[in-house]
Amino acid sequence: MLVLSRKIGESIVIDGRIHVKIVRVEGEVVKIGIEAPMDVPVHRLEVYQEIQNSNKQAVIRPNASLPKLPLNRLSRSPRPQPANNLNAKLT
Repeated sequence: MLVLSRKIGESIVIDGRIHVKIVRVEGEVVKIGIEAPMDVPVHRLEVYQEIQNSNKQAVIRPNASLPKLPLNRLSRSPRPQPANNLNAKLT
């Protein structure tokens, strides 16, 4: 693990694409700002771990069948009818 010292307003850059800036220090809490490309997920560790656990559980669970919907709930709405006169002026 790399340990760096930074003051408020100072930053570090990771891979030339991710910027981590020290925004504020309040007692024992450090507020940081992270700028990263949209394709780079950024999560707090506890959120990341929960996502990983959920993904593992989804793979481990036996293939449960999806619930069946009653047929009467699957009614289709009628298709819209084309206009009779396509050359009519719009007012």
